Amino acid sequence: MKKILLATGGGDCPGLNAVIRAIVKSAKKIGGFEVYGSIEAFNGVLSKPTQIVKLTPKMVAGIHVRGGTIIKTTNKGNPLAYPTQLPDGTWTTRDISADLTKKIQDLGFDAVVNIGGDGSQKISQALFEAGLNIIGVPKTIDNDLSATDLTFGFSTAVQTATDSLDKLVTTAESHHRVMVMEVMGRDAGWISLHTALAGGAEICLIPEIPYDIKKVVQKINKRYGKGRGFVNIVIAEGAKPTQGEVVGQKSRDIGDEHVKLGGIANYLKQQIENSGCPAQVRTTVLGHVQRGGTPIAFDRILATAMGVKAFELIVAEDFGKMVTYKNNGISSVKLTEAIKKTKFLSPEHYLVRTARSLGISFGD
Repeated sequence: MKKILLATGGGDCPGLNAVIRAIVKSAKKIGGFEVYGSIEAFNGVLSKPTQIVKLTPKMVAGIHVRGGTIIKTTNKGNPLAYPTQLPDGTWTTRDISADLTKKIQDLGFDAVVNIGGDGSQKISQALFEAGLNIIGVPKTIDNDLSATDLTFGFSTAVQTATDSLDKLVTTAESHHRVMVMEVMGRDAGWISLHTALAGGAEICLIPEIPYDIKKVVQKINKRYGKGRGFVNIVIAEGAKPTQGEVVGQKSRDIGDEHVKLGGIANYLKQQIENSGCPAQVRTTVLGHVQRGGTPIAFDRILATAMGVKAFELIVAEDFGKMVTYKNNGISSVKLTEAIKKTKFLSPEHYLVRTARSLGISFGD
């Protein structure tokens, strides 16, 4: 009987449970495999005692409709920069990928499936180089992995953001206000652009196109040209003005090296008000609601197909790969290819051109 270990790392997103379910059901169908889950990414392996659970078909029944992950996740404990406290009480980091690989192998696991975003897949590559039989499955609402056309969770996040924008449009119109809605996406503007197009925003601000506040105010004033009007702005958390930086702060949590973005909506509000624009400005920060809830049908299907493909790669012993969705089909690429570059939104992308044709301003 061969043993497979699953791990979900980084931020949660809709569809994680569908991947888990697909792997467990595929293993049950073919026989000869047992599937386990490491609690909170690889922290479950590193914990003393270990926190590893056996995943049975009964345990995963129906979980494809649930958000989150039944084996939990974390942004802490990166094995490539593992937090270690020194005798004087200060903290440092060290690479424990070789130790982690040996422990997983000593526990009798024949293969690992690491479900996560760009950071998680960099970990996958390091563990593969350390000798671990590992497969990556791309997960991120940010849709910023270049080797795959789409990542599961992204479409659900866009739907959640669009539903919110739809509600803000009506209240903006009723009060003749400027509504600024901040969405996630880190350094990529995919969620912002898709939401602006779907919801009919007048302004869309993304990290890839720094905005000029004067251009933003000009667009607002034009909408208020006859004394009454309203404007809806979708802004990505990683957006920044032409002469400024992103808004965020370093995490205070030990073991979490990520900069916590957020606050650009309120910063933009202040900029608009300081410009002398007479319109009332209100802000909405969606935050983690974009990560939660039931995955839409497309994400359930995509995540399920990716889970099945991951299991097929294990059966074929074709390790060091990440599952991809390309040209409306499921395939795989080497992990080195998957993590080579971030998929940013090109200013020449067809959806950017589409938005401009509709009169949507990017503040440039």
